[in-house]
Amino acid sequence: MNSPIHNYSEIGKLKSVMLKRPGTEIENFTPDMMGRLLFDDIPYLPIAQQEHDEFADVLRSHGAEVLYVEDLTAEAIDAGNQKEQFVDVMLNESGYKTGSVRQALREYLLHFNTKDMVQKIISGVRKHEIEFTPTDLISASEDSDYPFYMDPMPNFYFTRDPAAAIGDGLSINHMTFAARQRESYFMETIIDYHPNFANHGLHVWRDRNHATRIEGGDELILNNHVMAIGVSQRTSANAIQDISRNLFKESGFDTVVAIKIPHNHAMMHLDTVFTMINKDQFTVHPGILGAGGKIDTFTLHPANNADGFSMKHDQNLEAVLKANLGLSELDLIPTGNGDPIIAGREQWNDGSNTLAIAPGQVVTYNRNYVSNALLREHGLDVIEISSSELSRGRGGPRCMSMPLVREDL
Repeated sequence: MNSPIHNYSEIGKLKSVMLKRPGTEIENFTPDMMGRLLFDDIPYLPIAQQEHDEFADVLRSHGAEVLYVEDLTAEAIDAGNQKEQFVDVMLNESGYKTGSVRQALREYLLHFNTKDMVQKIISGVRKHEIEFTPTDLISASEDSDYPFYMDPMPNFYFTRDPAAAIGDGLSINHMTFAARQRESYFMETIIDYHPNFANHGLHVWRDRNHATRIEGGDELILNNHVMAIGVSQRTSANAIQDISRNLFKESGFDTVVAIKIPHNHAMMHLDTVFTMINKDQFTVHPGILGAGGKIDTFTLHPANNADGFSMKHDQNLEAVLKANLGLSELDLIPTGNGDPIIAGREQWNDGSNTLAIAPGQVVTYNRNYVSNALLREHGLDVIEISSSELSRGRGGPRCMSMPLVREDL
């Protein structure tokens, strides 16, 4: 039986991918809530859905099976008889471990059929939807001005982050901010109970039950034994050490290159500033490189010592990539052609966040026309998708996709 997860590169032909179609959650908040929910703007849902459907159609037309996380979750819940368990975890992680609000929410959510229940949890539960009188002090004294009992999950269409398929397994990630931490439980439910994933011997290289943070946008698979992981706003060094030890012990991966990038919202993940698009070609945002093109990298290898790994520090990213990938030449293609204004603008609009669907064939946002033209000049096959509304969430085609199966190179 073929494994439902087989992913040993960033660029092998994409065969199966998980998406989340934007739903009412991306409009179910106000400007006052944007900081809490990690958004900078409110997308217009009908156009965002059209753009996302176009993205999915592009992937299908190039041979990829498109699966939707919301559908898989509902199917997994039913297959494993997990409806009550799923609701209980969602309530716990929404801050309702006891009290009359919890009980009212529980009854409300369980009255839906499973698919509608999953969508309601993602969309958020507003206070006016439930009529009840609190019977405990905690519930009665809750902030009456805040409109939600359960916050919407507008970031969920960026399926890259809650989990990352690595080799014939995955990491199920403890995410940095509360606004996104519930998302990875959907993936855990799929892996544990969906008939297409459960009982397939999938390795979980790191589960979500940790205090330290890691997100899929920082996890890049450079080849069948080398990974790059960003030390970023969303992924901590101690989480990288932890997953590296596990990979070294149980997988064929023997090299992790940790790349330290600025810790800010504009460059939240490594894949917002650096992506692999061919065997010897990468996009790179010039803003991550310091004087003389330097950037701190730390190369980890297995070692029989107390740490479980050895580490080498360097500041020449090009030399590190050449050495670890066995390349004599490397083509680092700068976002916005290196112009400081254009690069800054197009990086903000995810000009560096390209999704390779085959070696040298990439999906990009059409709004980043300077970067796209440069990619074509470097011999890439660039497939542009519409991006007026999807880009408002601060994530590009790589962010919006979780590859499950790629052909080996």
